[in-house]
Amino acid sequence: MQKSLLNTINSPQDLRLLNKKDLPQLAQELREFIINIVATKEGHLGASLGVVELTIALHYVFNTPNDQLIWDVGHQAYGHKILTERKDSFHTNRQIGGISGFPKRDESIYDAFGTGHASTSISAALGMAIASEIKGEFEKQHIAIIGDASIAGGMAFEGLNHAGVSNANLLIILNDNAIGIDPSVGALKQYLTNVKKGIHRKNNIIKALNIDYSGPIDGHDINKIVSELNRLKTVKGPKFLHVITTKGKGLKQAEENQVVYHAPGKFDASTGDILSKTPSEYTKYQDVFGHTIVELAKKNEKIVGITPAMPTGSSLKYMMQELPNRAFDVGIAEQHAVTLAAGMATQGLIPFCNIYSTFLQRAYDQIIHDVAIQNLPVIFCLDRAGLVGEDGATHHGVFDLSYLRCIPNLIIFAPRNEVELRNIMYTAQLGLPLPIAIRYPRGTGVTVNWKQPFTKIDIGKGEQLKEGKTLAVLSIGTIAKNVSDAITHCKQPENIAHYDMRFVKPLDETLLHSIFKNYQTIITVEDNAINGGFGSAVLEFAAAHNYKNTTKVLGIPDRFIEHGSITELQQSVGLDTQSLKSFFELHSI
Repeated sequence: MQKSLLNTINSPQDLRLLNKKDLPQLAQELREFIINIVATKEGHLGASLGVVELTIALHYVFNTPNDQLIWDVGHQAYGHKILTERKDSFHTNRQIGGISGFPKRDESIYDAFGTGHASTSISAALGMAIASEIKGEFEKQHIAIIGDASIAGGMAFEGLNHAGVSNANLLIILNDNAIGIDPSVGALKQYLTNVKKGIHRKNNIIKALNIDYSGPIDGHDINKIVSELNRLKTVKGPKFLHVITTKGKGLKQAEENQVVYHAPGKFDASTGDILSKTPSEYTKYQDVFGHTIVELAKKNEKIVGITPAMPTGSSLKYMMQELPNRAFDVGIAEQHAVTLAAGMATQGLIPFCNIYSTFLQRAYDQIIHDVAIQNLPVIFCLDRAGLVGEDGATHHGVFDLSYLRCIPNLIIFAPRNEVELRNIMYTAQLGLPLPIAIRYPRGTGVTVNWKQPFTKIDIGKGEQLKEGKTLAVLSIGTIAKNVSDAITHCKQPENIAHYDMRFVKPLDETLLHSIFKNYQTIITVEDNAINGGFGSAVLEFAAAHNYKNTTKVLGIPDRFIEHGSITELQQSVGLDTQSLKSFFELHSI
């Protein structure tokens, strides 16, 4: 029986003591380790399996952590974490109190740069390389590992453009597997495909940018990778290594079904089969969006759908299947997605631009300049709003109400359930004088029979969900479910009124005047940052109208929230049902 190599590796220093001929065995063991842990603990699987050989080779050749690795997007860094003193804690990956699912500077000295959004690695690594040059550290290596989907993002091109006129000691490794979460799209993908086929060798984009290009090489031939990395260590200036890998390598199902096995949930480590779950009677909000836009688009030929690299995650895939000429995956390009939608709107189309809340942050300038200033009726559908769970701080959608609320000419709506989501989508495509942002969470809804006939929503109108005597609770969005459950379990629920304000902008001022005149104490509840969010809007209203009521604001505190289940994270910030119940009882006496 072969002696386990991985058991002897606790750091890259240990790894570098191995004989080169032993590295393939280590790769097999590292793959099995990742599969066995992720099978029971869940997480990002396919991306990390695809770069096992590359990860080992990088730590074997380079003197990490002095030499610096930056992983882009970062969900492929599981092997890196295991080899860098976190093997014994890897079973806590993405769990509350455990290690992060992404590289994180304050977690390890081996995580040179925190990543979670795509296309940032080249700029960060170039910044580090220039800093080393300024400090006279000419032998220090700086390596950015970026996927073919991420390198199509605009920021990556900005980094390449600068790198080409720099003498900095930078190595860019393109991990080319033709897929991000969904298959890669666009002209660059086709170009890379041609490079792999031997076409375009003379007309090489990278060489044209004055960057030393080598490859493509087999990313699963560890000896070849080690040899090429050793050669590139001696080459000065900006360098580019093109590596061909297979996402999900080493697990048959993950290789064959790369979209599903990007993050498959729990599965049988020995067979690779995903473990069956008890089907939920409720539907995911993303699917409510996906099916509803198809339903609307079949009746309204002006509707188009846009998503930046998230057709499966956003469920725009349904429209892409049924109406392929009117649904667009633009790749990891949020800025382009927003301005593309703006351009379409100028020509009378009705664009539904579906972007995760956390990713829309990347297109803030475009929201203001290309949509709001020009008052173009783009319909933004912000998926994954609020706390999203195990992906942590880089992915929580808890800032959108705050960063959107200050923008003129913008309607902001948060449905409390699936029916409300359908109805606001229906209302928006009828024609609005302003752009609108609709934000909804990750996960399933609360209504079994959500596919009901459409009803037009009055813009800027809230609703009273429950009458009360002494306390008014104002909620926005799907957090209304926790609020309603909390009130139901209070000792004196008859004292507590509940209002779903629905719109953060414009606020229902008529309803607010009535609330402030009838209740001395008011509590606002949102799954957004307290600073600048829905509660802040209510406080501003109160100040503007000289109301002196006691007003309490509940939401996400002024800190980045780490990873954990949504239930655990809600408990940590006081937005779970029990915490809300206690708070309401305290203020309704």
